[in-house]
Amino acid sequence: MGQGKQTSSVTPLRAMSHAVSIVAIGLLVVPAAFAQQTTSQQAPASTANSRTTATQGATTYNAAPDFGDTSDAATTPANNVRDQDSDAAAGRTPTTQPDDEITGAILDEDMRRLNTREPRLDETPARKVPESISTEQTPGIPLGSFVLRPSVTQTINTETTKDGGTKKSRGFLETDMGATLTSDWSRHQLTVTSEGAWQKNISGEGEEQPSFKINGDLRLDLTRDTVGHITGGYNFYREDTDDPDAITNADQQSDVQEFTGGASIEHDFGILRGTAAVALSRSIYSDAELSNGTTVSMSDRNQTTGTVRGRIGYELSPALIPFIEASIGKTNYDERTDSSGYRRSGDSYGAKGGVQVDMGEKLKGEVAVGYATADFDDDRLKSIDTATLDASLLWSPIRGTNVNLDLQTSIQPSTAAGESGYVSHQLTSTVDHQLRDNLVATVIGGVTLRDYPSGSTINDETVYTASTGLVWNINRYLDFTSTLGYELTTRKEGDDSQQWRAGVGLKVKR
Repeated sequence: MGQGKQTSSVTPLRAMSHAVSIVAIGLLVVPAAFAQQTTSQQAPASTANSRTTATQGATTYNAAPDFGDTSDAATTPANNVRDQDSDAAAGRTPTTQPDDEITGAILDEDMRRLNTREPRLDETPARKVPESISTEQTPGIPLGSFVLRPSVTQTINTETTKDGGTKKSRGFLETDMGATLTSDWSRHQLTVTSEGAWQKNISGEGEEQPSFKINGDLRLDLTRDTVGHITGGYNFYREDTDDPDAITNADQQSDVQEFTGGASIEHDFGILRGTAAVALSRSIYSDAELSNGTTVSMSDRNQTTGTVRGRIGYELSPALIPFIEASIGKTNYDERTDSSGYRRSGDSYGAKGGVQVDMGEKLKGEVAVGYATADFDDDRLKSIDTATLDASLLWSPIRGTNVNLDLQTSIQPSTAAGESGYVSHQLTSTVDHQLRDNLVATVIGGVTLRDYPSGSTINDETVYTASTGLVWNINRYLDFTSTLGYELTTRKEGDDSQQWRAGVGLKVKR
C-alpha cells in the first residue's frame, strides 16, 4: 500500500501569520499615503506657513532643556514630536512653541548651546586689568564739549638754606593748583594744562617763590597721513638765588615772564616721516629788589627768539624709526647793548641724529647725538659750540613701576660782563613705584653740569638734586602727600650751597 501525503500541523498557523502581516502593513501604509496626498494638495496654499512651522519646529528641537524641572526634561521633546506627527496626520497645523522674539528671551546662541565652540588663538579677548585707585582718572567736570579736571593741593613745609657761612630757615604754606581741559571732539583735539604755586611764609626768613604755567596744544587731523599742531603757552616764575645770572644778596630776585607759541606739521610718506616746525618765545624780566630797598633794572635781558626745525625719519618698523634733525634760530634783545655795553643778539645752529623707539608700555622715547653752536653779534663774545646728547625715555620694567630718564644738552646765554654763556648738561631720573593699590612712592635724582668756556671768569658748577615722596590715595578725590628733598651746588672756587625741604599736605581733585 502506498503511504498518503503528510501535512504538518503548523501550516495553518503560518498562513494565518502571513495574512495578519499583510493586513498590518496595509493599515500602516494606506493612511500615511493618504495623509501625504492630502498635505501635498494643501501645500500651494500654505507654503509660507509650512516653512515657518518647519523653522519653529527646528527651534523647538534645538532648545536647551529646562533644568528647573528635570522630571519632564526627557519626555517633553518626544511628546512634542508625537503631537506634531499626529497633527500632521490629521491634516491640522502643528502647534509650536513661541520663538525668542515673541517671548523676549535675550540668551544668545552660545548660551543655548551645550557644546559651545572654542575661540581661535587670534581672537581670544584680552583680559582687562582692573584699574587701581592710584591710576584711576577722576570723571572731571563736563563743560560743553570739554572735560575739566581741576586739583588743589595745600601743604605745610619747612626749608633750610645754607650758602657759605649764611644759614636761613623758614616755614611756609604752599598752595598748588592744577587743571587739565580736554576736548571731546570726534576729530581734532584741544588740550590745555595749567599749574601754579603760591607761597606764604609763616616763620623764619627766606624768599617766597610763586610760579604759574599754562600750555595749550591744538591737534589738527588734516588728512589720514598729515597731522598739525598749534601750541601756545605762558610761564611765570621767580629767578632762583642759585641761578648764575641772579643778583647777589638781593631780597627778591627778578620775576620772569615767558610767552611761547609755535606750529608744526607731520606727514607720513609711507616708510618716511617728515616734520617741519616753527617756534617763537619771548622773555621779560622785572627789576630785582636789593636789601637796602633799591632796585636793579633787568630790562636789558628782555629778548625774543625764533627757531625753525626740520626732521626726517625712516620707519624700519612701527617700533623703530631712525631720524635726522636740523634747526636754526635767531635771538634779538630789546636793547641793542646791555648794561655792560655788549651786543648779545646772535644766531644758533644745531643738528642731530638718533632713533625713536615705541614698544608700547614697556619702552618708548628717543635718543640722539649731535652738535650745536651759538654766535653773537659782538666780536668780544666768544662763540659757544658743543657736542650734544639728548634722550627722553619712559621704561616700565614691571607693572606698577615707571622709570623716566631725561637728558638734555643746551647752550645758555649769560648777562655777566664779558661772558657769552655756558653749556648745560642736565640729567634727571624719576622712578614711580606702586607699593600698594592706593600707595605710590616717587624717587627723583638729577645732576646738572654748567660748563663755562675756557678762559671764563666764572667757574664751572655742578648741581645735585634728590627727593622722595609718598602719595596715599584716600579715595578717588582725596590724596595725602609727603615730600623730602635736598639740593647741593658745588663750585670749583667759592662756597658751596645746599638746601633741605620737607612738607606734607592734602590734594583735592575732581
